[in-house]
Amino acid sequence: MKYAILDGKMIERSEAKVDVEDRGYQFGDGVYEVIRVYNGKMFTVTEHLNRFVKSLESIGITLTFTMEQFTKLLEELVEKNNLQLGTIYMQITRGVAPRNHAFPTEDVRPSLVAYTKEAVRPLESLKTGVTTIVTEDIRWLRCDIKSLNLLGNLLAKQKAAEVGSYEAIQHRSLDVTEGSSSNIFIVKNGKVITHQSDNLILKGITKDVILQICARNNIVVEERTFTLNELFDADEVFLSSTTSEVMPIIEVDGKSVGDGFPGPITKSLQELFEQEIEKQCGALKDKILN
Repeated sequence: MKYAILDGKMIERSEAKVDVEDRGYQFGDGVYEVIRVYNGKMFTVTEHLNRFVKSLESIGITLTFTMEQFTKLLEELVEKNNLQLGTIYMQITRGVAPRNHAFPTEDVRPSLVAYTKEAVRPLESLKTGVTTIVTEDIRWLRCDIKSLNLLGNLLAKQKAAEVGSYEAIQHRSLDVTEGSSSNIFIVKNGKVITHQSDNLILKGITKDVILQICARNNIVVEERTFTLNELFDADEVFLSSTTSEVMPIIEVDGKSVGDGFPGPITKSLQELFEQEIEKQCGALKDKILN
């Protein structure tokens, strides 16, 4: 992809450089978002930008653009890079200042970086399902902020990668929280259960879309804490994220989920989710049920 945004300006991606004393680089002092693009159109862009602003406010950074200006800037980036299917990554840090743990006392301008990346839908995995492991959740207590501080997530994801699994499902004591980069759902006796949106998980945009779909289609949902025992005893398990959409989980820590195939509620939600994508971004060339 040829172009990127740096501090509000569209520039050649090769020219996008940040200072060594940028606080995002030295402290992870910033937040980020990833937005999915289908058919050259951003999916759930308003919801992503609202969460972005909320995360910024949580750490005391003010967005220097209006929502309309920011949306237009991202639309221009997608168009300039001729992105049809992929993602936009964006982050804002507190800016450049002499290294000091406390916030800078002088006037420091927040630094914005955004770029695009081509990314196909993981259709084969969406059809067949993926395997996961469980691991202790060692992260901080403000997981609702989409912070650049992702070391705990990375360590969990690496554990999964080392054994050939797609995701690591995290837990605090016996309570399941979320995946290293996803929200986790279980299905029991026809009921969808997922962790309530509090400080222990990231309030996923895809999760919210799924909950809205469930409400419209009379699928019963409980947002509550559930245990590892409930996870292992579930009829179906799936995860959600911007890039993974509604992803069936067919194995947890070597134990098959249900009959080892994506379950009926998961497959129904996948179909309904694709309909939501098409409603916002136009017809999909390739679908899970094709």
